[in-house]
Amino acid sequence: MAETPLMLSVGLVEKDTNGDALWVWCYPTVTTEFRELLLRKCCLSDENDVLHTFVFGQFKRTWYYITTTQVQDPTTLSKVTHFSVVLTAKDFNPEKYASFGRVLCRIYMKYGSPAKMMEGYISVLTNGICQSEENGSFLMKDYDARKAYLAGSIKDVVNQFGMETIILYTALLLKRRIVVYHPRIEALQEFTRTLPTLAWHRQDWSILHPYVHLNQNELEALKTCAGYIAGFTDLKVTDRLDIYDVFVNLVESEIVVAPHAQESMTMGKLHKDIGQFIVQSASDPEKPDGQVIKDISQKTKEILANLASLAPDEEGKPKITLEILKERHFPPAIETFLYHVAAAEQMLQI
Repeated sequence: MAETPLMLSVGLVEKDTNGDALWVWCYPTVTTEFRELLLRKCCLSDENDVLHTFVFGQFKRTWYYITTTQVQDPTTLSKVTHFSVVLTAKDFNPEKYASFGRVLCRIYMKYGSPAKMMEGYISVLTNGICQSEENGSFLMKDYDARKAYLAGSIKDVVNQFGMETIILYTALLLKRRIVVYHPRIEALQEFTRTLPTLAWHRQDWSILHPYVHLNQNELEALKTCAGYIAGFTDLKVTDRLDIYDVFVNLVESEIVVAPHAQESMTMGKLHKDIGQFIVQSASDPEKPDGQVIKDISQKTKEILANLASLAPDEEGKPKITLEILKERHFPPAIETFLYHVAAAEQMLQI
């Protein structure tokens, strides 16, 4: 039985010699709402002339990957200065779609016809391979999802934030809303995609929204998600306390917990111990990133196992109540933390 295809569509945006960016072609189709979003994400519609060769993000559970290139002379595309190939898919795998996007860009540059791109797209959709002598070949099976999860560097994150990494760890464990600011989209994407590794036991990258505009449609969609990591290039997002519990300013290397989230994010001795453990693991030059992620994950599993042992279950799911936690006379910060972890892990009985 063939696998369900993960790719959903391929589209094309062109910037002409008048400086207008237009959505010119798509196969099979995308909604009008999604098309407007993709035009906004694609750097061709920007006033500033910064060329982002590759951006990726997510909107309403669909991933988009945009590869942009400048038209090199001589070419069949005489009235076009730049174009973007837009792929949408169900899976998170930037490297895979960046690679395929580059192949499609070369095909379009050569033939100037979307029909040739569509051939390449359908070939990958049906056979998982797109082969062409001069435009490079692409093999779907070369790109493992797990590799995409491990592509960022958790050591870089810990080196930048030190003990404050525990705030990010706690926020992820409790499924809080994290907003990250940096004016450069590439820096945002690299940093945000690494954060879900702090909650490796979930291996859930659906919480990642690396490139969000302060646009009502996008913010409404974001608000429907329980916990997330959202990246913004606009510093005005600082004022939007309605969309974050934790704010990360990557430029200033500072992390701020929003006033409304401070109670559930109160740090105690346990947090300090975990924080020191994370910093120690990440600062070991012998340890690769993958091992640091394993160490942190092991620590998380210990916390969850200890929590589960407080309320042995009948049918395979521990049931924690506030009473059970109170009976143990934990310090207040730890009791609060364990209560919220139990809620995030669906161990809580109300």
